[in-house]
Amino acid sequence: MSTDSASSDSEESELQERVVNFLRRNFPQIQMHGGNAAIQRLDPDSGEVEIQLGGACSGCGISPMTIQAIKSRMVKEIPEINEVHANTGQGAEPDMGETEGMSPSFPGEGGDDSDEGPQAPF
Repeated sequence: MSTDSASSDSEESELQERVVNFLRRNFPQIQMHGGNAAIQRLDPDSGEVEIQLGGACSGCGISPMTIQAIKSRMVKEIPEINEVHANTGQGAEPDMGETEGMSPSFPGEGGDDSDEGPQAPF
């Protein structure tokens, strides 16, 4: 095994640990509600990571909002990550503009100064 290969494996392992810790620290509700999150693919060279949400996340009505939060926050908190792909395994998750009339919003984010959160659909 070459030194470059060992160094690369070490860097990937360290990055994977940081992604796992990010998910545990920022999204404890996934596990608390019977769901789980697993890294399916991690490419340190391109900065791409693929996250699979499972368990109770599959079919959960708020999983699209959880996925969007993971995508937006992970690239901000882990500089080596440039792009996050996440889904629940229930087919492709819709893009933000395609979530059946609702798009998630998070307090402090977005163009307006309102911290009221998302609007109820009723």
